[in-house]
Amino acid sequence: MSKRMLSVSAAVAATLALSITLPQQAEAASDPVGPTQLSFPAALAWSAFSPNAVAPGMNDWDCKPSAAHPRPVVLVHGTWANRYASFALLSPELKRAGYCVFGLNYGDENDSIAGKLPGVYATAAIKPSGAEISQFVDQVLGSTGAAQVDMVGWSQGGIAARSYLQFYGGANASNPAANKVKNLIQYGATNHGTTLSGLATLADQLGILNLTPAALGQAAVDQTIDSPFQQQLNANGDTVPGVNYTVIGTKYDEVSTPYTRTFLTAGPGATVNNITLQDGCAVDLSDHLSMIYSWRLIGLTKKALNPAGNVYVPCVPRLPVV
Repeated sequence: MSKRMLSVSAAVAATLALSITLPQQAEAASDPVGPTQLSFPAALAWSAFSPNAVAPGMNDWDCKPSAAHPRPVVLVHGTWANRYASFALLSPELKRAGYCVFGLNYGDENDSIAGKLPGVYATAAIKPSGAEISQFVDQVLGSTGAAQVDMVGWSQGGIAARSYLQFYGGANASNPAANKVKNLIQYGATNHGTTLSGLATLADQLGILNLTPAALGQAAVDQTIDSPFQQQLNANGDTVPGVNYTVIGTKYDEVSTPYTRTFLTAGPGATVNNITLQDGCAVDLSDHLSMIYSWRLIGLTKKALNPAGNVYVPCVPRLPVV
């Protein structure tokens, strides 16, 4: 009788286990891991056939932060991109260095032409994307048991992260020690808007800027200089207390222009380190699209995540995409 009961109990336990693990396996199956890439165009082309792919080392929900690297790193991609195409080199490099690495696709919409393309995200209005990031960060904190995360944001990802900090609970102005983000590292972020090499300015002067959302998505308009979103984002200064900002720009940026508009000014209780990628390394000719695959930028990122560590920042040639 006891053997029969044990058999039934085992069957029930197995059934319960399957009911718990199968959804996780289904989720993993829908998010294939892509290969490591050495350039953005190659990664973007690969992701067109696998829009939900994750980069190597990304979204390991069993990862627990170490004492050496106590905060998981959340990667936030740029406009018309995705988590794989943006971080198919950075993610495995951070994972290899001992970090728990996570990334999300955000800002999805199907109203614009760009938003309908496979593997294209971050076309929706930017401010609400902060809410998507908020939900994802809470999921990361719950899974890892960490108290805070560090964030890396490329292009729009840098200001979507700021939207999260300012409007959706990422930072606590009255008690910065309770912030959910310790370090924010930005690459070519459109912190103060962009002329898009003059194209956005020209469109505004011609009175056709209002046609942009239907073609490129609201996010494109939100990143122009003095857009309503830009004014709201920067109304109370560039920073929030308790966060360390590292802002990396490139002289050859053709998207976030002029490139110096990416740099931030530190407000009370915050620190800012503005870095031009070519300072000390003139052979790195990275533009907006190739900077996220720059070995120098990856070294600077590791240094920002671990300022006290013995981190090597290389200087090797890098060509622009455009």
